[in-house]
Amino acid sequence: MAGTAPVPEPEVLAAFEAAKGFMPRAEGLALYAAATEAAALGLPLLEVGTYCGRSTILLADAARRAGTTAVTVDHHRGSEEQQPGWEYHDPETVDPEVGLMDTLPTFRRTLRTAGLEEHVIAVVGRSPQVAKVWGGALGLVFIDGGHTDEHATADYEGWAPHVAEGGLLVIHDVFPDPVDIMTGQAPYRVYLRALESGAFTEVASVDSLRVLRRTGAGT
Repeated sequence: MAGTAPVPEPEVLAAFEAAKGFMPRAEGLALYAAATEAAALGLPLLEVGTYCGRSTILLADAARRAGTTAVTVDHHRGSEEQQPGWEYHDPETVDPEVGLMDTLPTFRRTLRTAGLEEHVIAVVGRSPQVAKVWGGALGLVFIDGGHTDEHATADYEGWAPHVAEGGLLVIHDVFPDPVDIMTGQAPYRVYLRALESGAFTEVASVDSLRVLRRTGAGT
């Protein structure tokens, strides 16, 4: 990932910054650079953890420019830390009719506003179930789903095997110091597991975002 990093067009970056979500600009730019590089493989780019589509905008635009597709997987009922009573809960995402979170309508509006609907396949379902029926290789897997060990590990075990040779595994919310985040260190432990597997080599690090390249077999 040497050289000048690609950046999104101003209108794409503006759509990213206007969208509901938690990813800071610096991490978003790092994700976009990784997605642009991975898209050159001609394979789909896959995200685990859609929420309202903030990061999906970046993957979709990178896919659009390369003539491939972004896939985003989420059950749209919110992660643990997004439930009522938790720090990251947003009451606007609750469906008043059923009393549960439903981020799908907001996500669809996000993509439409950004003009990127046709470049994204949205899969509504739980990550491990979707991974079991996924049959193809991926240029990039971006893990940004649940933050418990159970969910982060399932995301890694389900999707990392699909990262193609030379493809990228991107992990969000990697916090080595346990005092840095209330939602736990599961992404950090998954990141360590990926490195220790010998299958992945770290190529970039920006704040809590880690980018790893598949350089060997296994997970």
